Amino acid sequence: MKISAVGKLSLVLAAGLLPVLQIGLQAAQSTTTRVPASASAGEPNAPATPTKIDPAKDADIRHLLEAAGTAAVVQALMDNMEQNLRPMMSKSLPPGEYREKLSELFFEKFRSKLDTRQILDLAIARYDENFSDEEIKSLISFYETPLGHKVVTLLPKLTAELQQDGQKLGQQVGREAMIEVLSEHPEIAQALQEASRRAVPSSQ
Repeated sequence: MKISAVGKLSLVLAAGLLPVLQIGLQAAQSTTTRVPASASAGEPNAPATPTKIDPAKDADIRHLLEAAGTAAVVQALMDNMEQNLRPMMSKSLPPGEYREKLSELFFEKFRSKLDTRQILDLAIARYDENFSDEEIKSLISFYETPLGHKVVTLLPKLTAELQQDGQKLGQQVGREAMIEVLSEHPEIAQALQEASRRAVPSSQ
C-alpha cells in the first residue's frame, strides 16, 4: 500500500520524539493528519484534564524542576529533535523547491504551539501523581548538593549524547538485521529487488 507524503511525515515525527515530548508528537501529527469531526476529548489521544494540586506541593514541584534544570533538559531535547527531524522531513516529502520553505514554516509553527512551559506543566502533574510532598522535598535537597549540581550541569549534554548514540546503534543493528534476513531468505531478497525495479520509473 502506497503511503502519502503526509503519512510519511507523520511516521517520521513519530519515530523522532522521545517519550518526554510525546505531547509534542501529538501536536505535530495533528498538523499533518486529518482529525475526524467525531473526535472527542474522551479518546485516548486527548490530553488528560489536569487535576487540582495542593498549592504548597505545586510550589515544591516547581522548585524541584528548577533545581533539577528540567527546563534546560527539555529545551535541549526539543532542539536535538528538530535538528534530527529536519533532514528526515525533507527526505519524506516529494522533491521540489517548496520543501525547505515548508520545513521552516512547520518548525516555526511547531515552536509557537509547544514550548517548555507546557511540558513543565505536564511534568508537574506527573510528579504530583507519583511522588509525595516529602519525597519532592528530599529530591530538592539532593539537587541542591554539589553532586546534584553536577547532575544538573551534565544531564542535558548526556541526554543529547545518549540520544545520538542510541540512533547510531539502532541504525547499525537495523542494517545488520536486514542484511541477515535477506541473506537467510533469498526468495524475499529477490522479491524486494523486483519490487524496487517496478517502483522506480524507467529513465528511458
